[in-house]
Amino acid sequence: MQVIRFTDTRGEVHTGCDFNGQTAALISGDLLGAPTITTNRVEVKQLLAPITPAAIICIGLNYRQHAEETGLALPQYPVVFMKNPGSVTDPGSDIIIPSCCAHPPEVDYEAELAVVIGKAAKNVQPDKALSHVFGYCCANDVSARRWQKNAGGNQWVRGKSFDTFCPLGPVLVTREEISSPQALEIECRLNNQVMQKSSTSDMIFTVAEIVSFLSEGTTLMPGTVILTGTPSGVGFTRTPPVFLKPGDLLETRIQGLGTLTNPIKAEAETKT
Repeated sequence: MQVIRFTDTRGEVHTGCDFNGQTAALISGDLLGAPTITTNRVEVKQLLAPITPAAIICIGLNYRQHAEETGLALPQYPVVFMKNPGSVTDPGSDIIIPSCCAHPPEVDYEAELAVVIGKAAKNVQPDKALSHVFGYCCANDVSARRWQKNAGGNQWVRGKSFDTFCPLGPVLVTREEISSPQALEIECRLNNQVMQKSSTSDMIFTVAEIVSFLSEGTTLMPGTVILTGTPSGVGFTRTPPVFLKPGDLLETRIQGLGTLTNPIKAEAETKT
């Protein structure tokens, strides 16, 4: 099943499926619990991020070729950080470059596979971990590199958590439709130029291993979103570096999950 969140022509927010480009069948009840697909179809005005995350947990340096391009050793354990759930933005919505990140340019792209937890997970073994996954969607771990490396007190969270720095969507594909999360093509395009092109088979830690590791002694609540790392080709490793700028168009595509498209804009000046 492909799940969407959207607003209708009256501005009301719904969850639906069977989206035909104009209308969708409404889903009632708890999406992550016991959802019911109704026969009621509603016109879709605007797609929203398909999930409102309970938390966003991220894995860094999780693709072998990405580790190579950064010159860092392969990690022994998953590198874990978090993003503010308030950084989520919708398919088609603008990614805003904050004024504090504009000079010098520093905002980078990171195409990622997002995993949505559907059933609470604690101390689960890798062979049982995927049973706790509700589904998958495209994500981009937009990152302000200066804030990430220097201005965030050596913590990554600040440089990863600016408003709009976590686009999700366009759909949330349920687990049973993805035969293996480790065999998906992943691609990032900037202004129609391919910047990242890889496969989730290049992950150092699999989705199952990540969910199991994160659940050790810690309950992963339903609605938790896990970003699983980005492949090689990010902007800061290029010569010269490539950073996002106003007017750009960012596209994140993952096999079977659609294409997440977001324009880039500068933060509007505000009068005080």
